[in-house]
Amino acid sequence: MDQKRLIVAIAVSIAILLGFQFLLPKTPARIPAQQTAANLNPAAPETVRRSTDPSFPGTEPQAVPPPKDVPRIPINADRVSGSVSLRGGVLDDLVLRDYHEEVSPTSPLVRILEPQTDPEPNYIQYGWTSDTPGVKLPDEATMWTPSAKELTRAAPLTLNWDNGAGLVFSIKLEVDDFYMFTVTQSVKNNTGAPVALHPYEQVRRDYEPVTAGYYILHEGPLGVLGGKLNDPSYATVKTDAAKNGGVAETLPTTGGWIGITDKYWLTAVIPDQSAAQTSSYRFGKSATGPTRYQTDFVSTAPLTVAPGAEMSTSFKAFAGAKEVHTLARYEQMEHIPLFSYAVDFGWFWFLTKPIFYALDWLNGVLGNFGIAIMVFTVFAKALFFPLANKSYRSMSKMKLLGPKMTALRERLKDEPAKLQSEMMQLYKTEGVNPASGCLPMVVQIPVFFSLYKVIFVTIEMRHAPFFGWIHDLSALDPTNVFNLFGLIPIDPIQYASFLHLSAWTLIMGSTMYAQQQLNPPPPDPMQARLFKFMPLIFMFMMGRFPAGLLIYWSWNNTLTIAQQWLIMRRTKIGPTAATALPRTPKSQGAKS
Repeated sequence: MDQKRLIVAIAVSIAILLGFQFLLPKTPARIPAQQTAANLNPAAPETVRRSTDPSFPGTEPQAVPPPKDVPRIPINADRVSGSVSLRGGVLDDLVLRDYHEEVSPTSPLVRILEPQTDPEPNYIQYGWTSDTPGVKLPDEATMWTPSAKELTRAAPLTLNWDNGAGLVFSIKLEVDDFYMFTVTQSVKNNTGAPVALHPYEQVRRDYEPVTAGYYILHEGPLGVLGGKLNDPSYATVKTDAAKNGGVAETLPTTGGWIGITDKYWLTAVIPDQSAAQTSSYRFGKSATGPTRYQTDFVSTAPLTVAPGAEMSTSFKAFAGAKEVHTLARYEQMEHIPLFSYAVDFGWFWFLTKPIFYALDWLNGVLGNFGIAIMVFTVFAKALFFPLANKSYRSMSKMKLLGPKMTALRERLKDEPAKLQSEMMQLYKTEGVNPASGCLPMVVQIPVFFSLYKVIFVTIEMRHAPFFGWIHDLSALDPTNVFNLFGLIPIDPIQYASFLHLSAWTLIMGSTMYAQQQLNPPPPDPMQARLFKFMPLIFMFMMGRFPAGLLIYWSWNNTLTIAQQWLIMRRTKIGPTAATALPRTPKSQGAKS
């Protein structure tokens, strides 16, 4: 029975690690969009058409992108910089001041919004639709007149446009200390008749995004609609839109938010939380135009502007990093439902979130996320100490029972049923549970998975250094034994992904081997040989895990070794265990 339990424990451990290998993302190369300004056909212009259906706002994808020399108004805020295009009044150029593409501080800053003239257009658009035929509305070709030369935290920017038919439109843009814009759209009616308009706001991505297909991380359209998280994939939106004329899904909702998310970045629009809206996920691709993914809100009830009157409506637009505390602050202060869910903490959020907050607090105290992981591991070991103490005591007794179990097997090798019965009686007499050795591994699994999730999805862990050669805990340890730690100018991973055996992987394997020596070896020689190869197997399986996770595993193994060694030293052989095994009477033994 103990052999079966050991086999099951080994099988479960390997299955878990193989499962993690399946969840690990591949690192995709950044490739350009399929449709760029360079390969669009300028000789076949397509008429820009404004949809009069309030359920489908915006314009069709343009065959000819707007010129690059469009006048712009600079954005100069604390956490972002960029510009607003006066052609269409689009928020389409934004750079994050605090984040670089690579670890090096000299690498380019992350650009989160890009105009239509760039290879990967990603922007926030807003405007009006009307139920009244013939109403001239602003569109992507509209040239707006600015009220200032710059948009800053202290100085909002207002854009104005007169349609020449009695309607004057304006857009007021404000930016806060982080990543939130407030957009107020106004209409003044100088005609002699009322005008009914539907305001809309949308996030557009006019290219085919390249993702690594993260199983444990959502990338793509995302929103909270009707109080529930809605997160269709790019593939789902594309498939459903093909069946429904470009509209993948339309949902009536009051409040909420909608947008498109990447691993660390989010672009989203947040309407008036008390207004009834229609939200949509869309996909489109014209014959000559670019691919377009779109998420949008359209006001269900029209905004009716009486003659001589002026009315306005506002929404908020988020374009920035998915910082946990920043999103939580917006969720609370701006009353944005479940805005912090933009960070994909997953189904086990009740574990991953507390672990993140614990690590983040420790990092604030210690100034290093790697040290925070190590201190957190100490607390976790202390929390589970009673269970581990019982387990390791049982394991130490198992080790002491080794000679007796061997003697039993030799004496009763031809009587398996009796052998099993006497072994169970021996376990009961000595107070040993053969399965208890699996408990520390089982307890560690949820913590291991949750920590992996935190390291992988939170931007706070991105580019977080440790010591020595580890400059990013969320990335692979850059060293590799197969190129002699950089002495040979080759990258073994290009030949096979498992050929990444880093320095921290070797440390992890060494601590695992040392821990293994304290455990009672399996009595079966074949199982014992397999057991000895486990550290090597785990090293190859975990070689592509983030460095932060390898540091955690190595440190956890080290603490386990110290704890187990101390417990085993204090474990004494009881009187029963010290005595010799009772001999089986001849009458009960084999026939002579």
